[in-house]
Amino acid sequence: MFSNLKKIREEHELSQRKMAQILKISKSSYNYYETGEYIISLKNLNNFCNRFHVSMNYVTGLTDINVEVHKRYKLNPKLIGMRLKKLRLKLKMTQVEMANYLNTSQSNISAYENGKNIVLTAFVYTLAKDFNISLDYLSGRSNTIKIQKKNNDKN
Repeated sequence: MFSNLKKIREEHELSQRKMAQILKISKSSYNYYETGEYIISLKNLNNFCNRFHVSMNYVTGLTDINVEVHKRYKLNPKLIGMRLKKLRLKLKMTQVEMANYLNTSQSNISAYENGKNIVLTAFVYTLAKDFNISLDYLSGRSNTIKIQKKNNDKN
């Protein structure tokens, strides 16, 4: 799912150990992110994107367009929650329906929407992928809602 993590790390000639040090996590955790055994937390994904000036959409493979992002973003749980709620309402879904869609509980959806908890990366990735919504938008890193098409798309 996050194959560009390794690609970006290798382009910068960094070892997994050095990458883990940069993100302030264990080497084994970082290795699990690259192999897909673990899904990188939204906080660590944001830190990775800030460090390498890339979009979340690019890192996660939602697009192959590498748009350089030079602004450093700090995750804002309230903004993320507002955007999740806005998307849910646009999709005409209740919190229960959204929870069922993401295989979680209604109370988790409520906590995310109210900015009490940072949403799981897997959940925002699923929403971004399934509904062509920018992961950078959902996480507050961009105001562009739609994912830019991949270079090999015809439309």
